[in-house]
Amino acid sequence: MTLASSTSSQSPLLVMAPDEKKGGLLAALNLSPQITSYFIAGGVAGAASRTVVSPLERLKIIQQVQPQNADGQYTGVWRSLVRMWKEEGFKGFMRGNGINCLRIIPYSAVQFTTYEQLKKWFTASGNRQLDTPTRLLSGALAGITSVCSTYPLDLVRSRLSIATASIPVQASAPRTATSGQPALASAYHTSATTSAAKPVATTFSKAELTMWGMTLKVVREEGGVRALYRGLIPTAMGVAPYVGINFAAYEALRGAMTPPGKSSVPRKLACGALAGSVSQSLTYPFDVLRRKMQVTGMNALGIKYNGALDALQSIIRTEGIRGLYRGLWPNLLKVAPSIATSFFTYELVKELLGAS
Repeated sequence: MTLASSTSSQSPLLVMAPDEKKGGLLAALNLSPQITSYFIAGGVAGAASRTVVSPLERLKIIQQVQPQNADGQYTGVWRSLVRMWKEEGFKGFMRGNGINCLRIIPYSAVQFTTYEQLKKWFTASGNRQLDTPTRLLSGALAGITSVCSTYPLDLVRSRLSIATASIPVQASAPRTATSGQPALASAYHTSATTSAAKPVATTFSKAELTMWGMTLKVVREEGGVRALYRGLIPTAMGVAPYVGINFAAYEALRGAMTPPGKSSVPRKLACGALAGSVSQSLTYPFDVLRRKMQVTGMNALGIKYNGALDALQSIIRTEGIRGLYRGLWPNLLKVAPSIATSFFTYELVKELLGAS
């Protein structure tokens, strides 16, 4: 098994020499065991990292999209998590995690595999180490590739994450006849004080609170398949620098913090946590913009934008610059362990599979 040389016209994925081709799936797909190992390791790493922080992931999305200055907001990390538990139980913590894992497995697999292949391509000329700009470029391209291939799943996951959260609508929205309180985004609000009041802005059937049901609802009510890609451009704009910084920072920190003989588990986890925190802090406004674009059209939230630029201007006009950083604190609490788990799991599984 050999990698194609830099002068070959073959893609880095087409690495099996003619006399080495064998029967089976790998030969049919023309993939090398090394590529397969990257893909498997990336998928496992993604699933592990998101499951560990599922409650914080959902809380971040809720805080990003809930209307400002409305009664019943989710405020404070601990208070919001307790509220989520009381209203929805353990299912509330895991709401949207199934589809998140369904999305993150191919997303992470494509991202890590693309990054590894770009590294090999950029070092094919004989350079043994990538410089920082090349690492940033490799990570950015890997991020764009992965997000474009899995974006509809991300949008549907965001919808499912907030569909059952008791988020109040804008202050000007109609109030329920029985309580006089703002209508809620949740289809199944269980708080004792408002359980008698059904939301008037929107309701979700049980069928619509599934991955397939929510997908059909978006396609049917919001303009067809195109609606599943709403917010893709600002997402790609945010993901490219985020993933680029993430990989570049991780590799730089790993080189500094885990020299030969000192590559302990805590050091490896610390590298991932620091890299994730830095990259997320620098690119967080893009993440807020992405979520706002993904939930536009959900009537209960009163959010309607005519494109990414309109969304950005609206957020700054109504909430100020601070609005672009809503939910940053719970997100940092999520990102540090998530990225640490992701990189550590990826390296571990890759090593177990014998890939280098």
